[in-house]
Amino acid sequence: MNKLFTTLMLFVFALVLSGCLSKDDSDAPKKAAAPVVLVAPSNNDDDAWKAYLQQVVNQHMAGVTDRMYAYYLPANSTVPTPGAIDNKSQYDRQMENITSVVQRTVLPGTMLVMASPDSAKMADLIVAAFTGAKEDALSGSQVLFIGQAADVERVKAAVEASGAKLIFVEAK
Repeated sequence: MNKLFTTLMLFVFALVLSGCLSKDDSDAPKKAAAPVVLVAPSNNDDDAWKAYLQQVVNQHMAGVTDRMYAYYLPANSTVPTPGAIDNKSQYDRQMENITSVVQRTVLPGTMLVMASPDSAKMADLIVAAFTGAKEDALSGSQVLFIGQAADVERVKAAVEASGAKLIFVEAK
């Protein structure tokens, strides 16, 4: 019984000691990790762009309490999709999708992500899709536009007219 008691006490002592030796920073302020600087692909490789966009989106999820919808236009998006019966391009299809979303409105806390290797073409699409939107169609939601600085002002005017907050990330 004495050996059992001694062994048990040594075990408890070892647990207490290991707890004392472990570093506990729960009272220390946590340092936020600096966001990784991302570099956009220099070509039109869709897979590389999609991987880049996922990383950008992950860095800008603050405030998203509902859903996130991503809209991506590949380069040459105005060329009709091969084999499409209706002869529509990817640009045409995304225009229909985004216009529909804007017209029916979205819930607060939602993020719409819009990006393309062809920033000007995506900006054209955003402006056209948001034209005529109700003032509060996207109230409380966010639009993350990943593109070129030359396109941001016209996108900002269209997006903010719908009540959404624009978040711009320059693809460089």
